[in-house]
Amino acid sequence: MTATDAMDFANDATDAARAARRDRLYARITRADRYLNLLALGWITPILKMAIGDNPAGQLKELWRGLGLPAVGIALFLALWASTAPMVQTSLGTVPGPAGVWEQVENLYADHLRERNKETAFYERQDERNAKLIAAGKADKVKERSYTGKPTYLDQILTSLKTVALGFVIATIFAVPIGVICGLSRSATAALNPLIQIFKPVSPLAWLPIVTMIVSALSSTNSELFPKSFVISAVTVTLCSLWPTLINTALGVASIEKDLINVGRVLNLSWSVKVLKLVLPSALPLIFTGLRLSLGVGWMVLIAAEMLAQNPGLGKFVWDEFQNGSSQSLAKIMVAVFTIGIIGFLLDRVMMALQAMFSFSESR
Repeated sequence: MTATDAMDFANDATDAARAARRDRLYARITRADRYLNLLALGWITPILKMAIGDNPAGQLKELWRGLGLPAVGIALFLALWASTAPMVQTSLGTVPGPAGVWEQVENLYADHLRERNKETAFYERQDERNAKLIAAGKADKVKERSYTGKPTYLDQILTSLKTVALGFVIATIFAVPIGVICGLSRSATAALNPLIQIFKPVSPLAWLPIVTMIVSALSSTNSELFPKSFVISAVTVTLCSLWPTLINTALGVASIEKDLINVGRVLNLSWSVKVLKLVLPSALPLIFTGLRLSLGVGWMVLIAAEMLAQNPGLGKFVWDEFQNGSSQSLAKIMVAVFTIGIIGFLLDRVMMALQAMFSFSESR
């Protein structure tokens, strides 16, 4: 072998190693693309592919479609909003533009930091006072009090998330078993279907007075952990959000191939084993579709429920600002509107990620 042949051989080996490395990176990016899309970050994939040397023209087109066009849409919306908002006069003043709304975002966050500083100072004073009492031999006079400052905007968001989470969990606990029973039994479907069709379209505004009276009748004391207003909002969310999960679970179970059910009979599986090992895994994609719909419905219903039940949360925040009627109220309400929309989007993405993790479904 001549020196030139040896160099050619070495170059070929280097090129082959580079190609193999590039193929491995490309495969990893392709696998990551599924999860990036779930997080609405699919536009990162073309950038990564260009970084490893893929065709720039094709990837730039994907980048434009995934990032450029949405950015253009948002920019046009903001420009239209900024140009038309000053033309509209309301009883609370001129409709704020994007800059005015962003200013209120900063103000609400500053209010949150001020309130947290007050809370920290309160507990420091309490600890200092209690330490002096203990040092003076008056331990029996030590008192631990909770801070009772006003809830900030971030506190309201957290309360809303807790409320919708509780309502969603209760709805799931009831909807999935009933849906499984309906899917497996035509008799159960015939018995429950009229009730489902009657109660499914009932508005939360109609449920709320009934729920309020029942919860007030069953609960004589106002628990610190679960205040009445919190329970009323959560139960209202439950009543309005359980139907999509129930219907989709029944549909998913009823759509299972009969051969699979027959296998369970041949193996003489018990009813519970058949449900856990055969029915639920097969119906999981539709169950998750129902859960996603239920969570979306619950989040929408929550705002109306919080407004009327006066439970701390985003709904009460919007109502209080509407009643406040200050020049900044309209901008703060718009902040709440965007917050509700963004959180609803994120909740849906979380459910999509869970669906991808547990059901291995390719359908979205």
